[in-house]
Amino acid sequence: MDIKYMERALELAKKGIGFTNPNPLVGAVIVKDGRIIGEGYHEVYGQGHAEVNAFKNATEDVRGATMYVTLEPCSHYGKTPPCAKGIVEKGIRKVVIALGDPNPEVAGRGIQILRDNGIEVVTGVLEEESRKLNEIFLKYITTKMPFCILKIAMTLDGKIASRTGDSKWITNEESRKYVHMLRNRVAAIMVGIGTVLQDDPYLNTRLEEGKSSDPIRVIVDTYARIPLEANVLSIKSEARTIVAVTELASEENLKKLKSKGAEIIICRANNGKVDLNYLMKALGERKIDSVLIEGGSELNYSTIEAGIVDKANVFIAPKFIGGSEAKTPVGGLGKVLMKEAEHLKNIEIYRFGDDIMVEGYF
Repeated sequence: MDIKYMERALELAKKGIGFTNPNPLVGAVIVKDGRIIGEGYHEVYGQGHAEVNAFKNATEDVRGATMYVTLEPCSHYGKTPPCAKGIVEKGIRKVVIALGDPNPEVAGRGIQILRDNGIEVVTGVLEEESRKLNEIFLKYITTKMPFCILKIAMTLDGKIASRTGDSKWITNEESRKYVHMLRNRVAAIMVGIGTVLQDDPYLNTRLEEGKSSDPIRVIVDTYARIPLEANVLSIKSEARTIVAVTELASEENLKKLKSKGAEIIICRANNGKVDLNYLMKALGERKIDSVLIEGGSELNYSTIEAGIVDKANVFIAPKFIGGSEAKTPVGGLGKVLMKEAEHLKNIEIYRFGDDIMVEGYF
């Protein structure tokens, strides 16, 4: 029964995807006499936590009930009061927790408050499922660096575009819809200036209106060459556009970009390019907890070499286009020996119609 109710709590937690960053995704279920009497999830950053919303939605007195929650209840005052204290005050008898909170402001204190007040606490129920759901939060809260996902779409012969640069569309509609779900999940999407010049993308989220949000657009542009008429600078969106440059960019170009509403981050240079580790630190300081990398072959190589990529989602379409001049997903100088190759771990395979997606971790 613990697993059954925790599965429901995880389902609820997923409803907050795209709206809670940089907070975690949390769901809570209140059970009394074998019946669910209250449910809630963390809906929007800065608003009520899952436990508070579950109490608010309860259909009867919760005293003596059991609460199932996907993450350890908070113990500190932030934008909302501590949930652990609220659980005690409401008279909950038992709390079942999927995953402890590594946030230094919590880190076991929430559990201790509950136990100190005579509440039975069970931990580790569907822990791995909760850990994966909150992999973004878990990295960001402990390192203050964004969780980075490298997204690649390629043909079966390993091409991301034809020799003329045409790339629409490699994958099918199902795969592209999943990519928009990924965009909705993260705080930011990042491409290089080459992608902007070649494809002029919007970098927005195209899902059902009201159920998604646009990510912040991050353009890696060493010399600030981005055209002022580019879609990423003109799109009507609540999400802002950040252009990451180096000191090699001209003041005139930066002034023009600022006039278009772009935010500029002047990064340290590394081999004449934007230092990506410096950029990730700067994004983390702006509470950007996650980045979806949708770059071309050069940026993809640079992100891997910089060691900033945590996870890869590689979509493969059953197509052949050939061409020795056609771009491959990862360019750059490349490794000298096969034994130096980056090897993905914890691989999972998904199907989207005729396409497949390989998911793995660095």
